[in-house]
Amino acid sequence: MKPNLDVKIYADGAKISDMVSAYESGLVQGFTTNPSLMKQAGITDYMAFAKEALAKLPGLPISFEVFADDFEAMEQEAEKIAALGKDVYIKIPIINTKGESTAHLIKKLSAKGYNLNITAILTIPQVQETVDAFAPNTKNVVSVFAGRIADTGVDPIPTMKQAKEICVTKPGTELLWASCREVLNIIQANEVGAEIITCPPGVISKLGGLGQDLFQVSLDTVKTFSKDIKALGFTI
Repeated sequence: MKPNLDVKIYADGAKISDMVSAYESGLVQGFTTNPSLMKQAGITDYMAFAKEALAKLPGLPISFEVFADDFEAMEQEAEKIAALGKDVYIKIPIINTKGESTAHLIKKLSAKGYNLNITAILTIPQVQETVDAFAPNTKNVVSVFAGRIADTGVDPIPTMKQAKEICVTKPGTELLWASCREVLNIIQANEVGAEIITCPPGVISKLGGLGQDLFQVSLDTVKTFSKDIKALGFTI
């Protein structure tokens, strides 16, 4: 059953079988990928993967990321990704490996009317320069890595709330809660007004437990312990 939430759940991954399962579940409304996920999935042909994904996941938005580190090559890759279809979003990191902002490239591509997903954002200044670079009347996603902010010991909620305030100043801009770690993050993303949250397969598989009675969870946990104890044949 689809959760009764305003935030849209996107599946994050690059394993076609997992993506198809998520698509068929009816729980997700889009997909995101990235180079690290492609490496984990053993992808060796980028464009073949992209075309297969689009063929098997029709009608939903999907983001494909540029691989290049220099701006000219990024732009060339972005053009090829844009040509894949109307449901495609070009995913561009907010900085390259030298720490140089991609804002000027974002502005150039947005002026062409491309759908953009700006990724690896962790600070409010990065959110601001991203939104400022978007052309009016274009569709864009601002991916803020809330999970990675939390990994540093910092509460991501204030950042996400500020990011939302900035995103609403440019119609067509959606805030995405990235690097989801647990089902609770979906509730948090919904509460801060994020339009999208990307979830790995492990989190999507736990959506059935959303809102479950905690006593029942306790009972099910003890039953699992009991089953495993019997299987092990332990005595003390």
